Amino acid sequence: MNQTEHSYLNGLNDVQRQAVIATDGPVLVVAGPGSGKTRVLTYRIAHIIQSGVAPWEILALTFTNKAAREMKDRIAQVVGLRANKVWAGTFHSIFARILRVEAEKIGYPSNFTIYDSDDTKSLIGTIIKEMNLDKNNYNPNAVRSRISQAKSNLITPTLYRQNQELMEQDRAAKRPFIVEIYHKYTARCKRAGAMDFDDLLYRLFELLQKNPDGVLEKYREKFRYVLVDEFQDTNHLQYAIVRKLVEYPESPRNICVVGDDAQSIYAFRGATIQNILDFEKDFAKHGIQVFKLEQNYSSTEH
Repeated sequence: MNQTEHSYLNGLNDVQRQAVIATDGPVLVVAGPGSGKTRVLTYRIAHIIQSGVAPWEILALTFTNKAAREMKDRIAQVVGLRANKVWAGTFHSIFARILRVEAEKIGYPSNFTIYDSDDTKSLIGTIIKEMNLDKNNYNPNAVRSRISQAKSNLITPTLYRQNQELMEQDRAAKRPFIVEIYHKYTARCKRAGAMDFDDLLYRLFELLQKNPDGVLEKYREKFRYVLVDEFQDTNHLQYAIVRKLVEYPESPRNICVVGDDAQSIYAFRGATIQNILDFEKDFAKHGIQVFKLEQNYSSTEH
């Protein structure tokens, strides 16, 4: 698309424009529905590329494939085919892509299988049956949800067993053997060379934490700019991974998160508004800039 270099900025209001051009250091964009946050995010990426950064050095994390596709299409309207080189996708798809390259460093084959929720439920059901547990108390869905919650909070089977509060909750719910199921489930997945959806986050964190062969430094150097859409929908583990990538002594902390502090649709799986509050606090000493998009463009006036 033939455009003068920064003509894409012309259609933005003042706050949107400021949020787009403040490319360096930590940035929080608080945006309600219809306030143009997607436009800000995509133009911001385009602006970073226009300023000379290679598109493959930009990591943009979203929650749906549709959002990632739309983001790339919009960036392409400004920078052309270079948009395809941006690492834009869902947390799960991007992390799976990294794990395909690095999984052998944490004991998984590079062609590991990804279990969907049916595979997970089926394996948990098999373990419950083998342990002769009451299916009314140990509903595979409820057990899966409990294991998922533990992984989202970086609680391994060993840590689970040591956590008095979790063990007490399970006893009160007449499900004292959840920790055993979790332990067996994890071992079976590993033996089968399989990861479930939670593992795509959980195992990536493990990889970065253990840092074999300097893998953490490799991705810190690779992703010079990190952007997260719908930040209010991130859980503890997703935020922990993002922090691993951008928080280290010599880091420029080029991270931008966009979120609506009034709505989270993923609370059921550990998403927490706390992440927005923590982000402000965690990056306060690094000169965080906060932009509030308060003008609604998609609703008619009341």
